[in-house]
Amino acid sequence: MYTVTVEDRISCAHCLLGYNGDCVRLHGHNFEIAVVLKSESLDNFGMVTDFKEIKRRLRGLLERFDHQNLNLIPPFDKILPTSENIASTIYKELKIFLPQLVEVRVSEQKGSLATYSEK
Repeated sequence: MYTVTVEDRISCAHCLLGYNGDCVRLHGHNFEIAVVLKSESLDNFGMVTDFKEIKRRLRGLLERFDHQNLNLIPPFDKILPTSENIASTIYKELKIFLPQLVEVRVSEQKGSLATYSEK
C-alpha cells in the first residue's frame, strides 16, 4: 500500500456558539491541515497522485476559509466550526476530486488533532 500526505495551513477565526467554555468567544487559530491518500498501485509515472495536483486542490478549497470568520462561511454558518467538522468538510469536498483520499487531519494547536475518515 502506498501513502502520500500533503500538508497546508490556514489562519482563521471561529467561535463555538452554545459551548460552555472559553471557545464560545471569537478567537483564532493557525490550523494545520493534512490530507492522506492511499493506493495499492501507482500510475504510469510511479505516483499515487501528483503532489502538485493534491496541493492545488487542497489550496483551492482552503482559500475559501483562510483569514475568514468560519462561522460566516458555509457550511459553518449552520454547523459548529470544530476541528472535527472542519476535517469532515474538507474530506467530503476533496474526495470528489481525489478518489484515493482516505483521511483528513486538522490541528488547531500542537497536541490537539482531529481526524476524519470514512473507515
